[in-house]
Amino acid sequence: MSPRTRIGLSGSGALHTGIRRLLADEARLVPVIVDDPADGLDRCRALVLASDAWDTRAHTDAQAACAAAGVPWLPVFTRLGHAVIGPVTRPRVAGCATCADLRGARARLRGAEVDAVWERNADAFVSRPSSWLTALGSHAVAALAVEEVRRLVDGSAPPRTDRAVLHLHLDDITVTTHRLLPDPLCPACGSLPDDTAERAEITLWPRPKPAPDTYRVRSVAAERDELIGTYVDAETGLIRTVDVGDEAGVAVAVAGMGLRGGGNGVEWSWGRSDSYRTSELTAVLESLERWGGMQPGGKRTTVRARFPDVRAEAVDPRSLGLYPPERYGPSFPFVRFDDDLELDWVWGYSFARRRPVLVPESCAYYGLHRTKPREPKIAFETSNGCALGGCLEEAILHGILEVAERDAFLMTWYARMGVPRIDLDSARDRRIPLLRQRIEDETGWRILAFDTTVEQRIPCVWLLAVNAPGSGDEAKTVSTGGAHLEPEHALRNALFELGPVMSGLNRTYLDNADRARRMAEDSSLVHRMTDHSLLYASPAVFDRFDFLMASTGRRTVAEMAGARPPARNVDLTSDLIDMVGRYLDTGLDVVVVDQTTPEHRIGGFSCVKVIIPGTLPMTFGHEFRRVHGLPRLHRVPHALGYRDAPLPPEKVNPYPHPFP
Repeated sequence: MSPRTRIGLSGSGALHTGIRRLLADEARLVPVIVDDPADGLDRCRALVLASDAWDTRAHTDAQAACAAAGVPWLPVFTRLGHAVIGPVTRPRVAGCATCADLRGARARLRGAEVDAVWERNADAFVSRPSSWLTALGSHAVAALAVEEVRRLVDGSAPPRTDRAVLHLHLDDITVTTHRLLPDPLCPACGSLPDDTAERAEITLWPRPKPAPDTYRVRSVAAERDELIGTYVDAETGLIRTVDVGDEAGVAVAVAGMGLRGGGNGVEWSWGRSDSYRTSELTAVLESLERWGGMQPGGKRTTVRARFPDVRAEAVDPRSLGLYPPERYGPSFPFVRFDDDLELDWVWGYSFARRRPVLVPESCAYYGLHRTKPREPKIAFETSNGCALGGCLEEAILHGILEVAERDAFLMTWYARMGVPRIDLDSARDRRIPLLRQRIEDETGWRILAFDTTVEQRIPCVWLLAVNAPGSGDEAKTVSTGGAHLEPEHALRNALFELGPVMSGLNRTYLDNADRARRMAEDSSLVHRMTDHSLLYASPAVFDRFDFLMASTGRRTVAEMAGARPPARNVDLTSDLIDMVGRYLDTGLDVVVVDQTTPEHRIGGFSCVKVIIPGTLPMTFGHEFRRVHGLPRLHRVPHALGYRDAPLPPEKVNPYPHPFP
């Protein structure tokens, strides 16, 4: 008869007792009481740590002891109305109990308030058993835990708590499973490689496309359920929840993602389309993109230096657009860049230099204020240029498109270019005029489209929705933009965004009309992203669009593409090379920072930040706009024929932009 497998059991209470009894009833398992795992596990094959309360204080020591002994362990405890089993934590394997704590804290709604309640009542939480824990509940939890141990040691089936936690709800004894993504920054099991020049090298590979006019290499729609199951979970998910609704005839989804840095930090991402399922998936993918763009999660930043010390291999921060000297006052949150300023730098890849280059970390990631609040920041940064793709090439292509869209919009605004109006009825894709008509019918507004394409000839559009004359105190205008190699794609995407923005602004404008009027009189009051749309909802500033409304140019959609029609390659990398070439040919560089994290790789994604020095960066808050030191702003409007001479600095549009 083979000896029974020894299972260490630590902790106390009814769950501890129930697990011990059930282990003793097993033919091949035997419980071994372990008072302190640090004292040794006495030839045990696994450890179970059980508590009737919300008590995780012993987890760190248990994890260290089991790692030293080379054995897995399983936490079992209660958290108010449910019992938590797992995750099974194995030595030197990512995805541990600490990961579960980190994911759970970020997924928790009102995390700051929960933390405050915990601080005030910690003694009671860790010492008192859950009031819901009955004899039946204790037996059910113990049975689940022992089943996990059996699976773990005999290999009869994969443990359900492998990178997952089980919740047994004590009110009705139902069980739910919550998948867990390992946290690469976990202090217990996480590890990140150093950020190096070698890791920033980019080699482009052929990427066949499903069709010549398609610019994604895979159809994620077929993977929707799997992707949502991987990333969305209210208890342990990277993304907490995804909610759906409709706005102005467009299906809308919003995803909430908890952030590193504690408190109630949450990033909201949106999906807008003609299908709830598509919008839901789009919101999830946008969250994944933002996860990569907030702070480094795939590599560990290693370079800290002054610019003169890395000049030969770095992007000059001044080429990214900073601030004039007079902007730096006592209350201005950004520091003046000079040669004595030490910064953290990350590695990117320059297509112009054909080699890795250094970029200021705060220009490559826009959420460092949460994780590095004391690190100097030289400029306001956003997600502009961040993109997700089914491969690196796809992510870079769509990152370039986003930079192109925002650059063209801002160039049109700052230089007040009288760009031509687009005839939406001329679109070959009949969904475009139908969607325009549907939005107009539901809102009573009129939608105008303008061709904002600049010197790279990547089709860019500005959609301006204007409320009917005599609409009184209602919102007056809403703007959106779009860019794509296929002009109709750009228009369709912009329309899908426009309707929900209009609907949301209509609902809130009356309550905020006084603030809009104050911002119309004083641009310094425009502080937040939402202020830009609110300001231009005010009828008092409609004359700021005169340069657009007075434009006499007209263009069909086909004529938009005519100047440089899309090549419609069968390989997406060919499309990317063409787009990069358009910037190199006009004297600009394309720099790519790979933001891909282990979380992205699990879903088969790549994530990047595309930086094109010399283009106009999107900012929010009027005092943070970045037009200083960007000579292209003064040169391009003249080169495109919208001005008779280069734009003088004093002629740059002094008003906040209307981008939402």
